[in-house]
Amino acid sequence: MMEMSCAEHHNYAAASQFITLTVGRVLGELKLESTPINTKGYEALLGLVENTSSGDSFDLYYELFMHHENALEILERLGLAFDALKNQLFGYLHQFVGNQLFGNGNADKVAAPLQEDQNGTALVSSSTSKAMRWQNAAQPQDHKAQISDRFVDNSRLKIAIVGFGNFGRFLAKTMVRQGHLVLAYSRSDYTDVAQKLGVAYFSNAEDLFEKRPEVVLICTSILSTEKVLRSLPLQRLKKNTLFVDILSVKEFPRILLLQNLPLDCDILCTHPMFGPESGKNGWNGLPFVYDKVRVGGDESRVSRCNKFLDIFAREGCKMVEMSCAEHDMHAAESQFITHTVGRVLGKLGLKSTAVDTNGYKTLLSLVETTAGDSFDLYYGLFLYNTNAMEQLKMLDMAFESLKKQLFRRLHGVIHNQIYEETPDKSQVMQ
Repeated sequence: MMEMSCAEHHNYAAASQFITLTVGRVLGELKLESTPINTKGYEALLGLVENTSSGDSFDLYYELFMHHENALEILERLGLAFDALKNQLFGYLHQFVGNQLFGNGNADKVAAPLQEDQNGTALVSSSTSKAMRWQNAAQPQDHKAQISDRFVDNSRLKIAIVGFGNFGRFLAKTMVRQGHLVLAYSRSDYTDVAQKLGVAYFSNAEDLFEKRPEVVLICTSILSTEKVLRSLPLQRLKKNTLFVDILSVKEFPRILLLQNLPLDCDILCTHPMFGPESGKNGWNGLPFVYDKVRVGGDESRVSRCNKFLDIFAREGCKMVEMSCAEHDMHAAESQFITHTVGRVLGKLGLKSTAVDTNGYKTLLSLVETTAGDSFDLYYGLFLYNTNAMEQLKMLDMAFESLKKQLFRRLHGVIHNQIYEETPDKSQVMQ
């Protein structure tokens, strides 16, 4: 129960309500559908659409528009924020294409679609041949490694994290807590942070791989994955090392790993559909998608893969096994929409009020969650989502459609007032 004056209520609630209903109605135009692997953010948007589009009449929305003096300014700010985000995306895209045309073709190159045969197997490239040669060079060291491995506790894994940024550190905390031996390497120096987490940090990949990890977890951004993978000293590893990725798209890393890793390496493509914000209070019930792309049939390799998956199962994750292609079909569009809405709203500087509605709290939470992710992650979702341009167009059209609805109603009201207040209607036409 909260007592306040009508003026105070109007000051607090009108803007937040109008923004909430506007976003909900714009998304309602997109006919969003639930998927088997909804993220928390996407679930929240679906709930917002249901509450604003089906629960409230357009009359209620129009009344808020009419009785809030800053409604037009809010609509304009939303439009400008959306335009700014599109310009940022297109600026990145222009720079990328420009580098391909005029710069060093290999520098910071994002992978083009990789080729597969009719059975879906990646065709062997020159980099794959190089990886196979590295594999042969590593084999003489395997016997010594196998002897030392007998004395290692079989209940834990030795996991090397390549890319110790925000998400890598987020996963490392749980892995260390569960008793796994975690090693890490990244372009930036995270020695102090790693020490506090109980992680052994290495300044270069050569030293990291000399420790012969059982699992190599790729925690780089989508944009840098190919470059990082091709720079790794694979010859230092045991020949059947398990490689795991956690990228938000799945077909791209699947083919990339198949092309660039030795044939004896195991490959597990995964997507923890949560992050440091959405998973900060635990992972229970949160989706974890995985595809055992290539796992050897002998007992030790199957067990190793299952032990890695058990890290997430033990935390209560909703374990969902599906192909990389199926994942991308379900997740790519919903993720891109969620991140786009969150980033647009983030540009408005929304703040909590004394009388926040559940819908407005949803928007604030979405802004907080997406703001914690790098722009590279969002750009990667844009670049590797074949429908991203169409989704931007649909969002733009939905926003314009809503504004036209408002202005048509406004025009109709003014038109009726003019005619009702004019005794001789012919005078209006003069």
